[in-house]
Order: sequence, then structure tokens, then C-alpha cells
Amino acid sequence: MHTLTKTQMKSKLNRTIAIISLLTASTLSLCAQQHTDIPKITYITILKQLLNGQSISNKEVQMEVVTFPPGSSSSAHRHPCPTFGYLLEGELESVFEGVRHVYKQGDSFYEKPYGLHSVTRNNSKSKPAKLLVFFINDPSKPNSIHLK
Repeated sequence: MHTLTKTQMKSKLNRTIAIISLLTASTLSLCAQQHTDIPKITYITILKQLLNGQSISNKEVQMEVVTFPPGSSSSAHRHPCPTFGYLLEGELESVFEGVRHVYKQGDSFYEKPYGLHSVTRNNSKSKPAKLLVFFINDPSKPNSIHLK
């Protein structure tokens, strides 16, 4: 059986402490480095619209994702409420109150109540378009009124 002297035990203990200290410092350094590599959260206001009204009580907020298959178009219609849109993907052509708009991915817009949409169309022959729509409406009214 081999016994260690006090000096050998101290030396071994010091080496063990040095190794543990080195490993701890390396781990902490690595953790700190990983935290600086994490991307920061960013906030982008897509659209901001002031609604001037006496009250917004008894209003319902509804969000819809509307998918337009390639080559499709909507019939003429109106929205009886403030309407906000954000194009998630693709491209849409819209004629609103006689003015032609072409919306691309990332574009947003506001439509005043009862404005006429004579057409909303996906002109692509191969790609769908997805539109996120946000309505603020009286819960007893439809969000869209289709014209004949």
C-alpha cells in the first residue's frame, strides 16, 4: 500500500483545485460568450392608425388570414368597419375607391369603413398570396358586404 506524505497530498490538492478553477473559469467564459451571441428582440411597428370616435366600446376585434390561390380574385365588396391589412406572402393587386394598389410581402395598409373594393387579385400564376386582415367592428355586423 502506498501512502502519501503531507507535501504530496498538498501538491495533489493544489493541482485538483487548479484544475477545478480552470474548468469553472472556462465554463463561465463560454456561458458569457454564448449570451452575447443571442440576437436581440426587435420591434417594428407595421402600421399605426388613429381612430377618432366617441367610443370604442362594444367593438369586436377580429384577425383573419386570407389566402388567395394563384390567379384568384375577390368580388366587389365593402367593409363596414376600420380594416387593417398586412401581406404575409406573395403579391396582391387591389383597387380601393378607384385607386390601384400593388401590395408586396411586408406591406401594410388601412382602409376606411365602407370604401369600395372593386377587385382584389393575385396575379401570380404559381404562388399563393396570404393577407392578414384585422377588423374592428360591431359584433352584430358582418366584416364584409359583397356586392352583386
